[in-house]
Amino acid sequence: MTRAQNPYDSLPQVPSFTVRSNDVSEGETLASPHLSGIFGVPGGEDRSPHLVWEGFPAETKSFAVTCFDPDAPTGSGFWHWAVFNIPASVTELASGAGDAAGSGLPSGATTLAGDGNVRQYLGAAPPPGHGPHRYIFAVHALDVDSLDIPGEARPAFLGFNMFGHTLARATLTALYENKG
Repeated sequence: MTRAQNPYDSLPQVPSFTVRSNDVSEGETLASPHLSGIFGVPGGEDRSPHLVWEGFPAETKSFAVTCFDPDAPTGSGFWHWAVFNIPASVTELASGAGDAAGSGLPSGATTLAGDGNVRQYLGAAPPPGHGPHRYIFAVHALDVDSLDIPGEARPAFLGFNMFGHTLARATLTALYENKG
């Protein structure tokens, strides 16, 4: 399998900042809770990982958080999570914040349905034997208080609307392989 490029490499370069997690580490395998129970992965709970960020530009007015698998066998990758209109005062999401109710998200934040057609964090579930997949968790610092995007939009549309509003981006990439 040829690995797809990092999707952010083809966008205009922006400064970076720091994103960390108590649940996932750069280049390490996702733990079972962050795998997909919806798609039947043993031990999967579709629990979004804890994320905390710092060092973003002072002029940041809001954030968006996404999770993307560029290695999915689709030709266009696979969006696992997309939430936007997170106020600039919020710099941490607890583990499980991306549940179906959005119970851990701040007021005003909007979660879009991803490629699994669920409006929540959808854990990793690559096809058996397809090799390791990368799950790129990105925090996007934006120069607007909010994006006026319809709730039925998809993450690619969010990305299109963030274009030109992204001041900086932080990423954390975890891995998972279904050896099935």
